[in-house]
Amino acid sequence: MGYSCHKVAISKLVNSLKGVSSRRLRQAHPASARRYRNGVLWSPSYVAASCGGAPLDIVKDYVETQRQKLAPYIPAMYDGVLRRDG
Repeated sequence: MGYSCHKVAISKLVNSLKGVSSRRLRQAHPASARRYRNGVLWSPSYVAASCGGAPLDIVKDYVETQRQKLAPYIPAMYDGVLRRDG
């Protein structure tokens, strides 16, 4: 499978990722879809940041730290779905 390099606007990428992940969550957990506010999983907001060429281990540590800080705010219905365990 080959990949081609195309410039993609971050907003289009984020909207695509949100759409696909929402659809896949609904397919995997149909009963949970009723809990979406007005049928919408994601807010229209997003944050994009650059790591400035930091080593991958540093970026992974940062992401894990943020995940631990946010864990109390992640609804139980997504436990194990949004997080990559293992």
